[in-house]
Amino acid sequence: MMTKIIGLTGGIASGKSTVSALLRQAGIPVIDADQVARQVQRPGSVALDKLAAAFEPAIIAPDGSLNRQRLGQRVFDDPAARQELDRIVQPLIKDTIWQAVDNLRRQGVANVVLDVPLLFEAGYDTDCDLVVVVRVSPATELRRLMARNGYSRAAAQARIAAQLPLSVKVAKADVVIDNDGSREETRRQVAQLVEDLRGTR
Repeated sequence: MMTKIIGLTGGIASGKSTVSALLRQAGIPVIDADQVARQVQRPGSVALDKLAAAFEPAIIAPDGSLNRQRLGQRVFDDPAARQELDRIVQPLIKDTIWQAVDNLRRQGVANVVLDVPLLFEAGYDTDCDLVVVVRVSPATELRRLMARNGYSRAAAQARIAAQLPLSVKVAKADVVIDNDGSREETRRQVAQLVEDLRGTR
């Protein structure tokens, strides 16, 4: 049996983690790129040593962990620094994700979800059998990001603008889950997706 790879992405505050959790509850394995990123940047890791050398020792907190806020400040407004961060970290994240996929394939798992915020930007979509995008309206995305992260309107808009526009992601999707409504409406759409996946093994 072939393992189907489902890419899951969305806007910065579109509710992708809600959809990811619902898929996990339905018994579909989810590989979370953010968790993998934290794993490869754990204290004492090669990635952390490389980041400290490339940026500044101060991005390592006194307890040996990554000071994410400090690194974020360093790379957010500096495209060259962001590229350097990606050059160091992205290959390690990709290798870890595909090792996890291979392990699940060997176990005969029917469907695997790759929960990747930068699915298109990092090129994961080309290796997916199906791409699911979670969408909300621009107004909802802005409001949720401000509420979730405590950002000012300008800071939230800057972070949204730094990503591939959600409209472009929606245009590239095989399946779009509209998360502008109630949680129950989102749940129904995810249940339909799960049913479709199980019917097309």
